[in-house]
Amino acid sequence: MARRDFQIAQSGERTNGAGKPVSNKLLLSIPDSEYHAIRPHLDFLSLPPHRTLYEPNRPIEFVYFPNAGMISLVVETEDGRTVEVGEVGKEGFAGIPASVGMKKSQVREIVQIGGDGFRMRAGALQDLLITTPQFQLMLTRYGVLQGLQIAQTAACNRLHNIQQRLARWLLITQDMVDSPKFAITQDFLATMLGTDRPTVTLTIAILQKKQIIMHTRGVVQILSRAKLESCACECYEAIQLDRFGEGALRPGKTFEK
Repeated sequence: MARRDFQIAQSGERTNGAGKPVSNKLLLSIPDSEYHAIRPHLDFLSLPPHRTLYEPNRPIEFVYFPNAGMISLVVETEDGRTVEVGEVGKEGFAGIPASVGMKKSQVREIVQIGGDGFRMRAGALQDLLITTPQFQLMLTRYGVLQGLQIAQTAACNRLHNIQQRLARWLLITQDMVDSPKFAITQDFLATMLGTDRPTVTLTIAILQKKQIIMHTRGVVQILSRAKLESCACECYEAIQLDRFGEGALRPGKTFEK
């Protein structure tokens, strides 16, 4: 007989203490008993674009579980140049170092596409992990997968051209925000891709001429998903979470039925 405690909740079935619905996949993937322990510590908040959640080598006060939107992991060099090395959406959480007892982050994490979600104090998370083994397992799995994604992104940034990289970035963003249309400026795209605005402007113009995307007034719309995929490098497929196994971000075999 199926045990309700081990069923994966659907988006909106769970709420925090204030009644705000949960869409974050990690929070939906754990048993009811563990979610009930976590629930009082989840504070709902808006995540507006360009909000900085972490700065390098600064103390981690909170971890964040997005319901919607996208968070960018950004590395900055001494000369001020920046490049995005990873993304977080509703499939994951921001503040991975805190889940293994570390007190600081080595990257800047910025809200790229606005949304909302929940935050939890890092200290509360570390206390809860002692008595929530499935929650700990899911956070650890996600941390490993994000590390693999960061490694692939680093290779992509070094080895592939700007059109391939931009196409990859747009595909990932569409996947995370569940929409072919989202707000992003050319300046911010240049920052994320580690290049300059003229290069981004030229690349966008090429994709627009091919009727693959449209970019007007700071909003990108993907017109042809298939054509955009053909422009992307193999890194887009390589960093999809599902390729690491259907259950990569789902409960382990202990979630018996």
